[in-house]
Amino acid sequence: MPLNCAIARYPHFWTKVLCFALCSLITSQAIAAEPPNTAHPLDPLSKAEITATVEVLKASGKVSDSSRFPIIVLREPPKDEVLHFKPGSSMRREAFAVVYERASNTTSEAVVDLNNKSVLSWQAMPGAQPAVMFEEFFLVPDIVRADPRWQEAMAKRGITDFDQVQIDPWSAGYYGLPDEDGIRVVRALSYYRGSAQNAYARPIEGVIAYVNLNARQVFKLVDTGVVPVPQATADFDVQAVGNLRAAPKALHMVQPRGVSFDVQGHEVRWQHWRFRYGLHPREGLVLYTVGYEDQESWRSVLYRASLSEMFVPYGDPGPAWFFRNVFDMGEYGVGLLTNPLEPFADAPDNAVFFPAVFADNTGTPSEMPRIVALYERDGGLLWKHFDLDTVHNTTHNESRRARQLVLGIIATVGNYDYGFNWVFHQDGTLEMEVLLSGIMQTKGIPPAAAQAHGNSDHGHVMAKQLVAVHHQHFFNFRLDLDVDGTGNSVVEMNTEALPAGPNNPYLGAFVMQETVLHTEQEAQRQLNLASNRKWKVINPSVKNALGQLVGYMLVPGENAVSYAAPTSSMRQRAGFLNAHLWVTPYDPAQMNAAGYYINQSKGGEGLPKWTSANRAIENQDIVVWYTMGTTHIPRPEEWPVMPVHRLGFRLMPNGFFARNPALDVPKSE
Repeated sequence: MPLNCAIARYPHFWTKVLCFALCSLITSQAIAAEPPNTAHPLDPLSKAEITATVEVLKASGKVSDSSRFPIIVLREPPKDEVLHFKPGSSMRREAFAVVYERASNTTSEAVVDLNNKSVLSWQAMPGAQPAVMFEEFFLVPDIVRADPRWQEAMAKRGITDFDQVQIDPWSAGYYGLPDEDGIRVVRALSYYRGSAQNAYARPIEGVIAYVNLNARQVFKLVDTGVVPVPQATADFDVQAVGNLRAAPKALHMVQPRGVSFDVQGHEVRWQHWRFRYGLHPREGLVLYTVGYEDQESWRSVLYRASLSEMFVPYGDPGPAWFFRNVFDMGEYGVGLLTNPLEPFADAPDNAVFFPAVFADNTGTPSEMPRIVALYERDGGLLWKHFDLDTVHNTTHNESRRARQLVLGIIATVGNYDYGFNWVFHQDGTLEMEVLLSGIMQTKGIPPAAAQAHGNSDHGHVMAKQLVAVHHQHFFNFRLDLDVDGTGNSVVEMNTEALPAGPNNPYLGAFVMQETVLHTEQEAQRQLNLASNRKWKVINPSVKNALGQLVGYMLVPGENAVSYAAPTSSMRQRAGFLNAHLWVTPYDPAQMNAAGYYINQSKGGEGLPKWTSANRAIENQDIVVWYTMGTTHIPRPEEWPVMPVHRLGFRLMPNGFFARNPALDVPKSE
């Protein structure tokens, strides 16, 4: 999100952020400053490089001042070049840009060589609609408020001051509606904000404006009938809450001798870990070249890890709700929706913050402060044994306190807030922690509509005349694991009880079976609680000191399955929901699980299409795609703002080491 757009969208928030700036600016700048010798092929584009990209394209005659840039991002170099890069040597720097022409409703892709200031490629993308742009978020409210039909709908509900109505644009999806063919569409929802903070407490139910962004007009208005707008507010700032509980005693994360990690440019080293990071406008936080130091030797774990796609379907089939099935990455952009982190709240007081550089829709770069947080936190008990020696009648305790390193961002997508934390553990575990908070999507209902037990057809009552609708959140992560090199295989691990017989005379025996997955279609797998199913990425060419093949294991956390029918439009577009696990051969062009141009797409792209080739995946450079989700049945305790809900997964060493790698952790000071 460009700085000017962020200020326009969050004016009150920015006032608060500026107040906190002085307490963290000096530290952040000192640690984030990049020495000249740390330049790396995976460094995100700088402001100068973004500016140069646009200048080269304009000089070529490919774009003009009216052109729009939904995304300008580093075109990552070939993997082999990155793995063999030597600090200080020359490197390619290329930018990838999507260019949209509103007048002709056309989309093109460009690649610019930044070293030679030339256009390497220009390709038209027929029928492709890029993600909804920030300027369109600000354009839509003016279009809707000027429409006479929408004004009439508001008047029916007693609303005459249209400036008091918050209008949220939603991606349109694809439902085969003939009046949407060949145009760029969003659907606009209305909420009565007034002077309140939480507009979602007062939905103007049943009024949906269909907006043609090319013609800048409402081409259809749906009004399902007047439902009284809830009158109650549901703000949650300090003034609105009123009396607060007694604050707990102060708890500070203090590191008087400084942080334990070292940051050089975009590379971080901590407790045997070494990795790079970047912030991608679409994917958000990206990890690169993650390795672990073992006996003074650096061993590779993964090359690249990122969020590939997000999908949030709602369970209400009504005319004002059926389209609320959003792809937050492909239709908006998680990185662009990150917001500055508030010290002492979004991150603890020992956090170090880093900025991010993005281009706005005109191609103008700006730097946003405090987008990425890096900090250490207490990890609880790391390991322990209390020994009772009955031979010598003595006792002895050995225990260690764990420390964790967290690299995180927070993105706000409309009403929801999502945190994404990569958590590094001292025992070699790498964890993804997803945080869900914010405000639930609400539906206005007549006073008599709620059933006595507090439910409606497709949601739960949160307040008088207000329902939060059932929905799901799905996340697909692309994990390019390189376990001790690029030649890897995937093993499925299933545990089962042995049948009664000579091998199980006491009926308590069980075994774990390992099965190598050979092809892409064989590797489309579901979770199985009964068999405690997990997956391990192994290197068939490397063994540990015990003679076992080295590996890293994917350990699932909370998960869900989709309730949308496989033949539904949303499932056709979100085909990655068909399996929790996918495995593909490495292909740098295959980055997004639902395909790159998901906005208004018919579906069928991404993982289902790629894996139809059924390529071999054994002892190959492979990519693991993990789909996880949660089914959100709203609770009154989540209104008016949700307590954080956590879900995630872990990548744990399994045979990667020959013993506990955290034995060398000293006692805490």
